[in-house]
Amino acid sequence: MTELPKIRIGISAGDPNGIGIEIILKAFHDKRLFDFFTPIVFANSENLINEKKRLDLSTSIFALKNLETPKNGQLNVINTWQKPFRFTFGKEEVAAGAAALSSLVAATTALKNSQIEALVTAPIHKKSIQSDSFHFPGHTDYLNKELEGESLMFMISERLRVALVTDHIPLKEVTKVLTKQIITDKIKRLSQSLIQDFGIQRPKIAVLGINPHTGDQGVIGNEDDLLLRPLLKELFDQGQLVFGPYAADGFFGSQTYTRYDAVLAMYHDQGLIPFKTLSFGKGVNFTAGLNRVRTSPDHGTAFDIAGQGVADPSSFIEALFSAREIFQKRSSTFSN
Repeated sequence: MTELPKIRIGISAGDPNGIGIEIILKAFHDKRLFDFFTPIVFANSENLINEKKRLDLSTSIFALKNLETPKNGQLNVINTWQKPFRFTFGKEEVAAGAAALSSLVAATTALKNSQIEALVTAPIHKKSIQSDSFHFPGHTDYLNKELEGESLMFMISERLRVALVTDHIPLKEVTKVLTKQIITDKIKRLSQSLIQDFGIQRPKIAVLGINPHTGDQGVIGNEDDLLLRPLLKELFDQGQLVFGPYAADGFFGSQTYTRYDAVLAMYHDQGLIPFKTLSFGKGVNFTAGLNRVRTSPDHGTAFDIAGQGVADPSSFIEALFSAREIFQKRSSTFSN
């Protein structure tokens, strides 16, 4: 089997008052990662050097001046905020949100310009980052605007893949958004990602119901009977391997998910609570459907432990390798 080459991976720093910089430094403390990646962090080199010392890590850091000439074997850091940020770990701050945004904007620009081959984003604080130039509920919606294609929030791990029809919207809005066209589009996007990004030629997709117990024949709502069942039958008759709707509680409790290549959930918590219960620390948030590859760890800023040196970089490392594998899968598909 041919070994995949290393890739130039961009990393946005996330909210500097969270654990983003800590997990980046801890990940590349393991020098073996440089065999797979040439990393470029969009942040401030002095901040990372100081944090490396505070955390007593041996991560090799290079203050990068030009995106075109990163050093192999080192954690390249290019300054997106010119003065070192003054950390107040665990605190919501407008200044921290502005630093996170400058990192994300610079990293996304580099991704669009092919100066990096894939992007891994450290966690942002969704409230702190809001501004006149950023009014999105998260990374996914921002990248959907900046990149080509239509995004799909797709949580992936070795044992489970869960995509969402709706993601960061209030629960009371979910049934207003769920239409035949939107669900069909999400199923097609999910199927295409499984083929293009994971090499599954005939993907089997399980679709979760809208109501508890998929409505119990109309006793707890009729959306499953009137919308989902006819739609899934129509798509199945067209040759797509879609199955359901399944009641989410029994579906995960009985491990029925193991029989499918991916699961499509109707709303955020329906999909992410079981995913994180089964995969937390090893899960990855992948933005499928776009022309560039972006992943992130399966957790947030973790303000409750920020600055304490106890953050676990495992999910961030999984996000790095998932980005690499998906990028290479796409590259091999397009070259054939």
